[in-house]
Amino acid sequence: MSDSGRVARLVPMTDLLSLSDVEAARDLLAGVVKTTPLVTSRPLSEITGVPVWLKCENQQRAGSYKVRGAYTRISRLSDADRARGVVAASAGNHAQGVALAAGLLGIKATVFMPEGAPLPKVTATKGYGASVEYAGTSVDDALAAAGDFARQTGAVLIHPFDHPDVIAGQGTVALEILEQCPEATTIITAVGGGGLISGLAVAAKALRPDLRIVGVQASGAAAFPPSLAAGAPRKLDSCATIADGIAVLRPGDLTFAHVAKLVDEVVTVTDEDLSAALLVLLERHKMVVEPAGAAAVAALLTGAYVPPRDGGPVVAILSGGNIDPMLLLKVIEHGLASAGRYLRLAVRCTDRPGQLVGMLREIAEQRANIVDVVHSRQSPRLGFGEVEVALSVETRGPAHSSALISALRDAGYRVSLLADATP
Repeated sequence: MSDSGRVARLVPMTDLLSLSDVEAARDLLAGVVKTTPLVTSRPLSEITGVPVWLKCENQQRAGSYKVRGAYTRISRLSDADRARGVVAASAGNHAQGVALAAGLLGIKATVFMPEGAPLPKVTATKGYGASVEYAGTSVDDALAAAGDFARQTGAVLIHPFDHPDVIAGQGTVALEILEQCPEATTIITAVGGGGLISGLAVAAKALRPDLRIVGVQASGAAAFPPSLAAGAPRKLDSCATIADGIAVLRPGDLTFAHVAKLVDEVVTVTDEDLSAALLVLLERHKMVVEPAGAAAVAALLTGAYVPPRDGGPVVAILSGGNIDPMLLLKVIEHGLASAGRYLRLAVRCTDRPGQLVGMLREIAEQRANIVDVVHSRQSPRLGFGEVEVALSVETRGPAHSSALISALRDAGYRVSLLADATP
């Protein structure tokens, strides 16, 4: 437990949910949500030295765990509330969960999303029958707009995390985990506003008080560590991360109370860590996961969280799989670069017939894979009679990359790394 966690535990806690709340939500969700798979991860088990399992909420209906809380909340509305419709704010996953739940229950839904929300999430939300409006650049901006809409129209605001029904619904993930892996000693998950980890902690700590609950935030949107240190929710001035699903400026009041009381640790990972985790999940597990959904894996890969070597299994939750294909392409390239497997090189040589062929032959002999080539004679940086060739090259890792660069230089080529390349 960090010092910040110990300080937070001194704060009086009231009105926390109970195990019976989560169990009631599970009964409500029967036949609505899927029991998602729990699969072993050999790569993570080898890295950590303990068995690691992946809870695949990326395969849940609407692509994330969010439908659990949304359906629990909306299904409990009165007939009068249902007639007024519901409104929500989200960067995507809660939006889809609300849209799906409202559609199943025959209720009109309006969702406010930040400008720049991933297009596939917007399209899916509309596909489930919700109306989409844009507001601001963050989930907090969208939430403010949704609150205004609720006051003006009478629609019921379905908060993305800070409501007992939402927390109870998300907590059903823990019930499944403990049925699938009763010997688990740690559950680790991504954290945005705190709804999922709050529900997990309520159920898990009631059934297994010894079970460790660990949260992971993106370092560019980590509101919980300073809030825990202060003993109360604190709002970030801004947030910047590729993990839009957990880009929340301020913890909820209710979720903060649960995290401060029940969660053992909250750690952070960088966007580079998230990119590397996505690459591992794609390559080694054949799983498509969004950046937020890979946060738990990133923490285990990088050592941001190190499970006890003598401990039992660790369960990492893949909280969502809704990723924009264009972002996935960028993340893959970034992950390859971070792992030393993707180089962007500028190679200068004399402008003579056969020079380009010779250079490409040298790269082929080093068994590197050329992704693209741009041949330029017009750069003001070049001397008379020189050309510059910009290359994107895939390698097997840092050692192979260094060997390739050395081989090109030994062959007489002037080689420099372009921006975002890793030697």
